[in-house]
Amino acid sequence: MSLLSILKFITTHPLNKDEKLKTIVRFAKWQIGSRLVPGEIICDWINGSKFLVRNGEAGLTGNIYTGLHEFPDMGFLLHVLRSNDLFIDVGANVGSYTILACSAIGASGYAFEPVPTTYKRLIENIRLNHLENTVKCLNIGIGREPGIIEFTSDMDTENHALADGEKHANAIRVEVSSLDAVLKDESPVLMKIDVEGYETPVLEGASETLKKQTLHSVIMELNGSGKRYNFDESRILEMMSDYGFRTYSYDPLNRNLINLHGKNLNSGNTLFIRDETAVLEKLRNSPMVTIRGKRF
Repeated sequence: MSLLSILKFITTHPLNKDEKLKTIVRFAKWQIGSRLVPGEIICDWINGSKFLVRNGEAGLTGNIYTGLHEFPDMGFLLHVLRSNDLFIDVGANVGSYTILACSAIGASGYAFEPVPTTYKRLIENIRLNHLENTVKCLNIGIGREPGIIEFTSDMDTENHALADGEKHANAIRVEVSSLDAVLKDESPVLMKIDVEGYETPVLEGASETLKKQTLHSVIMELNGSGKRYNFDESRILEMMSDYGFRTYSYDPLNRNLINLHGKNLNSGNTLFIRDETAVLEKLRNSPMVTIRGKRF
């Protein structure tokens, strides 16, 4: 992502658009400061939550610039989850969504991260937020069935399972399980799936999980990455529809759901919801969230 693209994104972000100069100054301070004093920095976030971040960690630095990097989806999570809910984070990376769900909101959770170096960072953020007894972290991949697959290990938020014929200098072998095997006795409410194109096997191994009526929403990244595996995203839409889910985007400022009739073309993530009326009631009855003095 070019510098101009980053600046355009952060200055037009809904939480920043009224203070563009302050936003640019914040960005510059982080860029300069994180280079002059390298190492980890603890950042205060929402409702007493925190995250540990270092220069180059795209999964967290966006939150420094904007407050909530993926505003529609993170805003949805903050409005729809309750403290007695179970959140599932598939492809947790260093844990931004898990921190919001389980520290800022107080839900319990599962966080799956297959790459050992990234998993170590996830655990550090779990410990920073005292979530050791609240979140079950598993250093495994998720797929159709148990086994071993190869992953990239040095691509930050773009680490992924290697496709047939794909080579990578620092590939690692990763244990894989299915969601149905791990969540057999659990009743999840909200799930986030960010697996860089590997969504189809994840869903194929989650048939029983997706049938559970407690699961009302799924935030899923659908950005075309499945092409590396010859997966068709239209098939994912059909699969989710078969389980009763429809596609939406969310406006956190007005707490409105927007029916998409397909995947989200304006974002990498698509929101799948079952029972729009019940979810909308949750969204509109949840407490206000405050970040950097802004309430929504």
